[in-house]
Amino acid sequence: MSTNSSGNVGGPTAESFDIRHLSSEQLARLGVEQIAYVKAVMMNGMVAYAIHAADGTPMAMVGDRDVAIAAVHQHEMLASLVH
Repeated sequence: MSTNSSGNVGGPTAESFDIRHLSSEQLARLGVEQIAYVKAVMMNGMVAYAIHAADGTPMAMVGDRDVAIAAVHQHEMLASLVH
């Protein structure tokens, strides 16, 4: 690991930033590749489950909560349920 001039530790290709001073762009990217949100929604009068990336980008829609969570895990991401 290396330390940059501001004292942040990170690898040579890792983006270094101070978590106390995130820019809007850094906040929007935070967790985007690691976390997906699962939310129950109404679709055609039935309950469905929407899967969204951490930045809100729609990823999928499925008919079963367990299938939604399994799909998220299958893509090596953490599922977070949203109410």
